[in-house]
Amino acid sequence: MNITVSLFVCLTHSLSYRKQIFGANVIDVPVKSYLQLLFEEVLNPFYIFQVFSIILWMSDRYYYYAACILIISLISISVSLYEIRKQSTTLRRMARLIVNVTVRRDTGEEECVSSEELVPGDCIVIPAEGLLLPCDAALLAGECMVNESMLTGESIPVMKTSLSVSEATYRSESQPRHTLFCGTQLIQAKGGGPAGNGAIAVVTCTGFFTAKGDLISSILYPQPLDFRFFRDAMKFLLFLGLLALVGTIYSIVILLNSNVKVVIRSLDIVTIIVPPALPAAMTTATIYAQSRLKHHGVFCISPPRINICSKISLFCFDKTGTLTEEGLDVWGVMEVSGEVFGELVPDPLFLPPGLMLSALASCHSLALLGGQALGDPLELKMIESTGWVMTGYSEFWMSLKKYQPVAIIRRFLFSSSLQRMSVVTVGPGGASPVAFIKGAPEMVASFCLRESVPSHFSPTLREYASQGFRVLGFAYKHLTKETNLSTVERSKDMNFLGLLVMKNQVKPESAEVIRTLKLAQLRKTLYSVASLQFHQGDGAVNSAGYHLAINGMSFAALCDHFPEYLPKILMRGTVYARMTPEQKTQLVKALQKLNYRVGMCGDGANDCGALRAADVGVSLSEAEASVASPFTSKSDNISCVPLLIKEGRCSLVTSFSLFKYMALYSLIQFASVLILYTEKTNLGDFQFLFFDLVLVTVLAIVMGRGGPSDELHPQRPAASLLSLPVLSSLLLHTVLLILAQVSALLITVSQDWYVPLNSTVTGAANLPNMEDTSIFTLTGFQYIMMSIVITRGYPYKKPLYYNFLFVGALLVFFALMCWLVLFRHTIIHQLLKLYEINDMSYKLLLIAVAALNFFICYLLEVKINTCALNCLHNLRGKRESKKQYKRLDAHLAGTPSWPPLNQPLFPTQCSVIGVS
Repeated sequence: MNITVSLFVCLTHSLSYRKQIFGANVIDVPVKSYLQLLFEEVLNPFYIFQVFSIILWMSDRYYYYAACILIISLISISVSLYEIRKQSTTLRRMARLIVNVTVRRDTGEEECVSSEELVPGDCIVIPAEGLLLPCDAALLAGECMVNESMLTGESIPVMKTSLSVSEATYRSESQPRHTLFCGTQLIQAKGGGPAGNGAIAVVTCTGFFTAKGDLISSILYPQPLDFRFFRDAMKFLLFLGLLALVGTIYSIVILLNSNVKVVIRSLDIVTIIVPPALPAAMTTATIYAQSRLKHHGVFCISPPRINICSKISLFCFDKTGTLTEEGLDVWGVMEVSGEVFGELVPDPLFLPPGLMLSALASCHSLALLGGQALGDPLELKMIESTGWVMTGYSEFWMSLKKYQPVAIIRRFLFSSSLQRMSVVTVGPGGASPVAFIKGAPEMVASFCLRESVPSHFSPTLREYASQGFRVLGFAYKHLTKETNLSTVERSKDMNFLGLLVMKNQVKPESAEVIRTLKLAQLRKTLYSVASLQFHQGDGAVNSAGYHLAINGMSFAALCDHFPEYLPKILMRGTVYARMTPEQKTQLVKALQKLNYRVGMCGDGANDCGALRAADVGVSLSEAEASVASPFTSKSDNISCVPLLIKEGRCSLVTSFSLFKYMALYSLIQFASVLILYTEKTNLGDFQFLFFDLVLVTVLAIVMGRGGPSDELHPQRPAASLLSLPVLSSLLLHTVLLILAQVSALLITVSQDWYVPLNSTVTGAANLPNMEDTSIFTLTGFQYIMMSIVITRGYPYKKPLYYNFLFVGALLVFFALMCWLVLFRHTIIHQLLKLYEINDMSYKLLLIAVAALNFFICYLLEVKINTCALNCLHNLRGKRESKKQYKRLDAHLAGTPSWPPLNQPLFPTQCSVIGVS
């Protein structure tokens, strides 16, 4: 038997040599000191810009504003350092596993060593009571019951058996049933020691080369997300930077002839046009969505993927345990009688004593722990239906009072790739051994003698499969007494026994969720063992419809021999039956190549690869966080899927709104400062503080609290910030806002009581003055009204009035601005350095200008969101889509002859030679 590990190890190499190659068996996650973290954090471009801005503001005597921003930045850095350090410490604690392990040396002596000293090639002794495994190992002798929930999220223990003697190369990926993975809990071990207790395994991988090490590496170095929204955000910041350059040049020209600090004032424009709070504001929506998901029992370990949920165009579902109940109910048994199937026996208890009953009772991978059987729910239900019970510890015995007991001597566990399992059993009194096989009926039949398979095998199987039943095939073979049971392999030339028909009930929530996704025009792909129908009320929703149902063997043939047909098949394939875990992953990646945004929902057991490969993976697990996927739902049904998509759309739309609001906030302040520079004045220290920290910050925080809509709309939200609706909205709003500010200034200077400001003094030193007060008044209303204008609700969010905090903040700030404008001067007016104007008509006129500005902007936004989108759809209807699956769908819609049913397909790279 050859053992292949991450680095080739010959067992004859000395222990010291292997230790030099592999080092210590430790998954060491570095935890940096606070000083190192502080140095790295301060070098972040965001904080470098903050330091530059604070120095600039201090130079221009904005002491209060600079001090407040400095305090906020220090608090932000402290919180960030604490969270980073906490996460690193938690990950280190989770990754670091050091236990004492018994190692059997080449001399046969056993030695207790620390797991840090383990190297590939070491032979370890697993105690009967099990242990928390500190390495990857191949099981050489005995059986182990293992809880792999740490890796898969699946809480049902699995049975691992020893490798058989073979010249085949061992690989953990292809032989997981013989592999013990690092970090998993070995519950029980037996059959490998002298007294039948414990087990023996050989270390294959240590440290970061283990399955757990690979998982920790994926957490430390996650795969970068390719999402258009994030890319466009960076491009838009570059655009704002160019705008800041234009503003800087303009301010230099304006201030060049003035006796002011031209460089400081011009650079101040840069700190205004590029909002330092933009990155934090954009994550607000994701934080709120994550909190709402947690409230509904959905946990997320990758928050950026919440926005990606909004763009899901196809969702894949595992069947058993996801769409259907975890357990199955026995529907009946069909035993072979001669050359045909006998009548369906509804209850295995009514079966006569014989091979079929023995097969049902013994062909399983269950184990006893504390007198209770553990393992696959299907097998538990199967044994329960026979009335047999499990007894014994060193051997597994099946017994029923009036029947003879049967002992399981050798087990070959179920493999998804082989689609079968088998056992070797013996009866009491030296009876000849009997091998039983259980698995997919077609696979079992392929290992049977042709004359033992009933003639109407295929029609019978199709009949039950079409009704959604789970069907298992059974076969047997008598072995000779001289057979060496310790080296026996999986048998061939079996005799077909019959079929076990089990009914897998569809979960009540599945039909409604599938219907909801269908109405939302999301494609569904089902990993199933048969076509799946959902019945509800008087109607039926057929998940396959006119689409194709494909089995794993056909999918493998398509991938290997007909790759040119695969994209078209994927466009019409809806049900994929008997897919191996590797094929599920392969299918997800193939769909992604067609430009689908793919979601995947499963139980985390045999679909971990597909869950990780998908753009959005949802694992149904009791754990709060499963490493099998970015999202984990405590619910045992797929009702979390529409919720996740709705939250993703809500989060993306809110992120758009916050981005536009922060951009408009910068543009409003940018325009107002340039206008005031032209008049040789500027906003005061506390005026900046009032706008930035009171108005804008509070509104930006509470703006994102609006929850998702109750309905799942067919149209997905746009993900591009550089699209025509977004850019035209920002441009037109900016023009209207600037016109309103200029109007306020012109109205002020045209008044009879207007007094020009002192031209010998510039900047904030010229406060209070009438120009500044008019601009302050209007921009204050603009900050408030634009938060309403760009807050988009329908069809992805609940209406604005559901966000009580936001509505309350709007009312408070609107009342505050009206009070500052209309009422007599107080200490607050003096602190903000506002000019006292007694003309009430003028004050009401300013409010009227702000109100007119609001109504025009609001109507413009509504028109852009409707007309612009319709125009885009009309334009796109005339040109070919960039997405490959849309182009293929259009092509297939014009090809009614596809798919070519009942016609042979030949690979394009092969020649067909006729043989007579």
